[in-house]
Amino acid sequence: MVLARNVAGSSRRPAIVFLALVEAAAVLLAVGIAGFAAGGDDPPGRPAAAPATATPVATPTVLPTQAIGTAPVIRPGRPGESAQVLRPDQLTPPPGAQHNAADIRFVSMMVPHHEQALAMAALVPERAGSTGVIAVADRIRAGQQPEVEVLKSWLRDRNLDSLLGGTGHEHATMHGMQSPEAIARLTATTGTDFDRMFVEMMSAHHQGAIAMAQEVLVNGVDRQIRELARNIAFEQAVEVNRMREVLDPQSK
Repeated sequence: MVLARNVAGSSRRPAIVFLALVEAAAVLLAVGIAGFAAGGDDPPGRPAAAPATATPVATPTVLPTQAIGTAPVIRPGRPGESAQVLRPDQLTPPPGAQHNAADIRFVSMMVPHHEQALAMAALVPERAGSTGVIAVADRIRAGQQPEVEVLKSWLRDRNLDSLLGGTGHEHATMHGMQSPEAIARLTATTGTDFDRMFVEMMSAHHQGAIAMAQEVLVNGVDRQIRELARNIAFEQAVEVNRMREVLDPQSK
């Protein structure tokens, strides 16, 4: 009887051991799964594992050649930042790009374009009837005179300063440029009439600069010029709205 029990016990012992091993494995597996689901917290005293680094998404670098208004491009943000949705003209050109004909055309035309705006602004102190128009002229001088110097320096650095001082016909074809006759009429006017004429002419002048900036943002490749063009387009769009408010305060 005892022998029978020993035999039966010995025959059950491997089964018990096997079941214990299976249970232990199940416990370890469950702990592992729970730890994974909870984010894999490390035990106290052990250095935290380095976070996994996501594979960076390549930023599109193909420069658009068509007009503004094509499909937007998503630029991934830096770690911890959201992605940006950009127009094609807001893309930065690929490394190694220098300058092209669109950049040269923009710079060589924007210099006389800005210079005319500065000449118009110089008429304001002795002729304007509104402090709002005087403030507009002050902002034009403060913003555009430094930009003229940057543009001229860009041409000199590339031995292209011979392009400055083009013909009057070339200047007349620029977006927003005012004719000599229009400038003469503005010069002969004072007070409220001057204010209205100045705002109308300068608004058209600014719209022309914005159009020129948009052209180089689409077709240019020089980083410095593209950044300057963005600033010009933004600042002059804001200034157009300010000038509208000078003539019509109710438009605010």
